[in-house]
This record gives sequence, structure tokens and C-alpha cells, in this order.
Amino acid sequence: MTDMKNQKDTPADEADENRLIAERRGKLDALRASGQAYPNSFRKDTTAGMLHTRFDSCDAEDLAKVDEQFALAGRMMAKRVMGKIAFVLLQDRSGSIQLMIQRDNLPEGLFQEFKHWDIGDIIGATGSIVRTQKGELSIRVNALRLLTKSLRPLPEKYHGLTDTEMRYRQRYVDLIMSEDSRTVFRTRSRIITFIRSFMESPERDFLEVETPMMHPIPGGATARPFVTHHNALDLQMYLRVAPELYLKRLIVGGLGRVYEINRNFRNEGVSTRHNPEFTMLEFYWAYADYNDLMDLTENMLVGLTQAVTGGSAVTYQGDVIDFSGPYERLSVEEAVRRYNPKLAEANLWDPEFLRAACDAMQIHTEKTWGAGKLLTELFEATVEEHLQQPTFITQYPTEVSPLSRRNDDNPDVTDRFELFVCGREIANGFSELNDPEDQAERFRAQVENKDAGDLEAMHYDADYIRALEYGMPPTAGEGIGIDRLVMIYTDAPSIRDVLLFPYMRPEA
Repeated sequence: MTDMKNQKDTPADEADENRLIAERRGKLDALRASGQAYPNSFRKDTTAGMLHTRFDSCDAEDLAKVDEQFALAGRMMAKRVMGKIAFVLLQDRSGSIQLMIQRDNLPEGLFQEFKHWDIGDIIGATGSIVRTQKGELSIRVNALRLLTKSLRPLPEKYHGLTDTEMRYRQRYVDLIMSEDSRTVFRTRSRIITFIRSFMESPERDFLEVETPMMHPIPGGATARPFVTHHNALDLQMYLRVAPELYLKRLIVGGLGRVYEINRNFRNEGVSTRHNPEFTMLEFYWAYADYNDLMDLTENMLVGLTQAVTGGSAVTYQGDVIDFSGPYERLSVEEAVRRYNPKLAEANLWDPEFLRAACDAMQIHTEKTWGAGKLLTELFEATVEEHLQQPTFITQYPTEVSPLSRRNDDNPDVTDRFELFVCGREIANGFSELNDPEDQAERFRAQVENKDAGDLEAMHYDADYIRALEYGMPPTAGEGIGIDRLVMIYTDAPSIRDVLLFPYMRPEA
């Protein structure tokens, strides 16, 4: 902003903040007494962004020919009063624009009132579009109104919220102060919008559906659920860990291609990559297999990258991630051999050998784990971090894939993949198990694991088995982590940066 400097309005300490709040409450009391507190009759007809789009290319002479009045509203982010004229930086949802306020253009006494308004107040202004002597696109104001009195001073303009926890806990202030934060969440919205249009395009023709968020039986993923209680039914229920079993019921019902952008809840730890509540795209495709899913996912990410960046790559934490494809495809076993050269010739299906290898690398194991679980642990500990470019890891062991279809050539592995980008899992998909007897047996094995102390093992879902007994066509299904995807496209180091309201411990 060329005509003004941003006014600092930051309390030096708590005592100063309390003093400023008290002063602002006094101003609010005066507004109440005059009947001017919190009006709701001002109507805007434009935004800062619309004005810039329309007039940024116009010079002062062009603007002088514009015979229109514009009404806009927003938060006063900066203010400079110089005698009979003042300049204000007005910020709305689309951006910011300068207001040029001249005493003689306003009703008698209003300029004097305005001088006592504070940074952070929400105001409405009406006027004509001009350029100042310094070339700044501005509104020359002829009507002005205080719409909302801000009782708390904003943080210092140049630094915003430097306390990371405060940014997450008081996201509303973070969004006021940080254009970068606003951009992250606009990008998140664009990503979800693109995914919906991609899935519902005529050539893919998926139907968006909604499934329950409270389940009588937790299922669809190996995860520890949140437990709640339905008072009227006197029934223990669970927040969903995944919508999978309900979506596949819809495939049984004949809907054919369904997807849901859903909120899932898993009673697990919090980290830079994990939040107890998170967003997934989950979809199911009748008469398709996991190879079809990998092709669709690759096409989706190629299109998404173009839509978000205008190109084929993004930069994440200093590394350039190329989404142009084709993406490499490796089996779990091939990946373990590649990144553990000493195991290149080993028998990676010998549980005793695998247990010894894990022990040598200080990888935790349990006595009940078979070769499939041990191989998966070895993969997670030694391979994942190396998968920076988009890579499909395929043929996960059957032991760790209770809902996936066994591979026709090797029953020890399944027709399943996970997509890794930047060393983290982004997607998980597989050819679905549609044999009700095989599924029932795997559910029983999960129940045995649960009885043995595995808190993440699945329950036995008798109704889902009944649904499969009606017949589910050959189907493929996939889940894509929206939060982790947004992290990559916004260069966010923590999942909390892409969640408007991440989980936080209660304030003391």
C-alpha cells in the first residue's frame, strides 16, 4: 500500500491488552447508548478482488470516466489519519483495497467519529473508484459506517501470529492476519472441487453418496475407534473409522460406482501427519480391479496438479515432486529388496529370518506375527522414507489386508496397492474381496487378534457378510487422504496447517 504505513496495534503485554480491551468496550458502550451498535442494514455490492480485476489496468483518466458508486465492507487492517484526510486498508474475503476518506466528503461529524475507530473494526464504505497521486487504486469514500466493533486488538501486522499453537487454536485470528493461511484453505477447497468434478465427469460417472458416521460395529479399517453411547437406544456406538463396508453394501445394491468425501475418526496419536479426525475420498468401482484404480489415480493427480499449479510438478519442503507420470510400480517385496541390498537374495517369506532381520534393525515385532506382517513392518521401517516421487507399492501380504482380494497367482499377497508421495502414504486401494466365506474367515481371524489384545483389529460384521451373500460383483475400491494431499500441494510441513481446526488439548 503506497499511501500509508500499517499502524501497529499490538499490546506489549497482558496489562496493555486489558487496557486496550477496556478502552474498546467503552467505545462500544457509547455506540450502544446511541443505538449504533452492531447494525445489519448495510449491503455491499462488490468486493476488493472484483474492483482490482475490473480496474487494475485503468489509469486515473480512465477511472475519472467511471460514473458508478461502489459499496463494500470488510475489516480495517491499517489506518493513517493526516489532518482532513485518512487512508484505510480494507480487507474482505477477496483481498484488500485502499479507502481514501476526506472529511469534507462525509456528513458533518462522521470524520471525527471515524478517527476513534480501531484497527480490526469491521466497516462499510461507499464511494467512487479513483487512483491517488501515488497511483494506488482506491475508493474515494462518501458514506461510511461502523458495522462491528472489534473488542480485542489484532496481533502486530508484520508478523501475524508467530506462536504456532496460537495459530492453530485461534484460527480465526490466523486467517485475519495471514494471506498464506487463507491461500492454503482456498487451495484445499479447489482440490476437493476438482476431485468432485473428476469423479462425476461423464467418462467416470461416479455417484456421490453419504453413509453413517456412527456405527454399531466399527469396520472398514484396522484402527482403534472412538466410542460413544446412544441414550435412547441404550446402545454403544462408534464413530466411523472408515465408510468402506457401507459403500460396498451400495455396490451390492447395484449402484455400481460410488464415492464419498468423508470425515473419519481414529482414536490414535497426534503427529505432523496424523489427526484423530481427518478427511478421505473413498470410492468403489464395480467390474474393475486394482490396476484400473492405479490408472485412475494417476490420471486424477496429473489433472489436479495442472488445475492447482498450471504445470506438472509441485515443490514440497524443497523437493520437486513430478506428478506427470507414469508412476513407478513396485511390489512390497521388490521394494524391500531394493532398499535393503543385504536382503536382495534372502527368502523374505521365512518368518524366522524376517524376525531376526527386524531384531537386527531394532524394529518392534510380536510373537504372533507371521511373515506377511513382519515383511510389512520391514517395509514401513526401511522403505517408505525413500519413496519421494509418486510410487505405487503393490501386492501387500494377505495377513495385513483383511478386506483385499487374494492374488490369483500367489495367495500370500493381495491385489492391493498404496500410493506414496514424499515418503508418506497418500492412497490405499485394492481389488475387493467379494467371496463371503473367505471374508467371514478373515473376520474371524481379526476377532482372534482382538481377543489376543490387538485394539485395532476388526470386529465381525455379520450384516456385511449377509450383504456379500447376496452377491457383490468384482469390485475395486480406494481411499485417498485429502489432508495429506493438501499438505503436498500447499507445501505444509504439518497436517495441522491444512486443518481449519486441528485437534488441540483444552486450554488450561
